[in-house]
Amino acid sequence: MAETLAQYFVDFFQNKIPNELIVFIVSLFPVLELRGGMIVAKLLDVPFLSAFVISFIGNMVPIPFILLFIKKIFAWLRRFPRWSKIIDKLETRSMNKSDKIEKYKEWGLLIFVAIPLPGTGGWTGALIAALLDLRIKKSLPIIALGVFLAGVIMSLVVYGMFGGLARLFA
Repeated sequence: MAETLAQYFVDFFQNKIPNELIVFIVSLFPVLELRGGMIVAKLLDVPFLSAFVISFIGNMVPIPFILLFIKKIFAWLRRFPRWSKIIDKLETRSMNKSDKIEKYKEWGLLIFVAIPLPGTGGWTGALIAALLDLRIKKSLPIIALGVFLAGVIMSLVVYGMFGGLARLFA
């Protein structure tokens, strides 16, 4: 799914805005995050180091806002019946993934954010941390490290050894 969305952004924005800005924008989005940013960067031939830094920063920009304000935003949105149902679903889906974080605390949050699989990442990690009332002083650096580690994994997959192996077998 991330590859399909990444390709959509490339097709939509390519030759309209700088490639690096496309990578940044994609990295801001939930679901895509750094994973999508790295895929888009490779599709656009953005050099590895630039891709990594831009994707990391793009993924991290929304995280402090989620940690600080998401509960207040959810409370405000619950005043509207349509949004209340959406918020309930989002909270339920996120909290269903929170058992490892509750059990292993900081290590659970780090691993949850670092493993670049659908439904994991900085956005969901920050949402779970906020819903579990984890302190921002602890959760923000852990999420940042998790996003960094996800970037290392994605770098290996998209730019490095695993990406090269995938091309051999394609």
